Amino acid sequence: MAGTAGTPGTPRVLRAMNDRAALDLLLEHGPLSRTRIGKLTGLSKPTASQLLARLESAGLVRVTGTSEGRPGPSAQLYSVDPAAAYAAGLDVTPGRIRAAVADITGRTVGEYELPTPGRRPAHPVVQQVTDALDGAVKAAGLARGDVRRLVIGTPGAFDPNTGRLRYASHLPGWHSPTLLDELAAALPMPVEYENDVNLVAIAEQRLGAARGHADFVLLWNQEGLGAALVLGGRLHRGWTGGAGEVGFLPVPGTPLVRQVTKANSGGYQELAGSQAVPRLARELGIEDLPTGPYAKTAAELVARAADHTTGPHHELLRTYATRLATGLASLVSVLDPELVVLSGAALTAGGEVLRALVQAELEELAAPRPRLVVGDVREHPVLRGALETALATTRDEVFDTSR
Repeated sequence: MAGTAGTPGTPRVLRAMNDRAALDLLLEHGPLSRTRIGKLTGLSKPTASQLLARLESAGLVRVTGTSEGRPGPSAQLYSVDPAAAYAAGLDVTPGRIRAAVADITGRTVGEYELPTPGRRPAHPVVQQVTDALDGAVKAAGLARGDVRRLVIGTPGAFDPNTGRLRYASHLPGWHSPTLLDELAAALPMPVEYENDVNLVAIAEQRLGAARGHADFVLLWNQEGLGAALVLGGRLHRGWTGGAGEVGFLPVPGTPLVRQVTKANSGGYQELAGSQAVPRLARELGIEDLPTGPYAKTAAELVARAADHTTGPHHELLRTYATRLATGLASLVSVLDPELVVLSGAALTAGGEVLRALVQAELEELAAPRPRLVVGDVREHPVLRGALETALATTRDEVFDTSR
């Protein structure tokens, strides 16, 4: 029936569409005047004024100052109220849980890192998660109940058919069949779970090198080697959440590994993962190897090698590029993506030099020739992706003024 509340085209729905358009513009551009919002949305001044009054009354926007330096009277500037809502993200690895809280504008307002060393967790996972979250919430000056949504990023993936974590046998304490129910009972907000590399892809898609691209592959190489697949603008997770677990991919140059999930190793990981870089350096006679975790060591070696045009360091980079391209050739041959993003410290440390070498090798090994780029989101990309995911849903809920 025409005129029913909520029917497309009715005044309520049209107002909600205009409200959301204005809020998105404020998030993108920062403070804007009423006149500028009217021009960007195509609304008349009276309609823009009514819109801003409505959003201000709802606690979604606030006046943040006045325009200066222009002819004529100054105009009030409006921005999204950061305190309208908060969301949180967690980045889980075997050695630590990093947590952060962001306000609705995307600004991080609280961070906390909880060490979780050892193969046998000192505390149950539920306590680890709540302690990490509470640390970030406290740092933000908030209470746990102020957080509207939480996204947790882990290696592997929770199988949507069983609720159990798969492809991450190295993450102690996270494999209980009742874990998700226990976390849901302990936390007062909705919780989502996502693979860590998928979250890096989301961060690059929204903030970094993959902005504006609907089909791309992200190759991640840090503590582990994995990929994320974005097809038609959406993450492709696979039937059990295992899409992109390319560390297990059989490739030429390494022995065929059977029961890879039990061994937590595979051909591509052994060929081109972070642990392969220092091993390759020793084989090439490179001395004065850096010490520390292999991901950090690999990044330092790759960064050093990128500064050399001859000698064993250059040979290290060329061999590493060939190994990376060997696995990528299978991915791009099947998917034919528009773009490949290289991310993770063991890849980004090589910068443009490594990217160009991998690009050249890939063009000889595969028929499709996607463009390769180095990822832009370098600081805590898994956590940034978790926050972006949580914020997207939170904004949809908070900005829906049609209800």
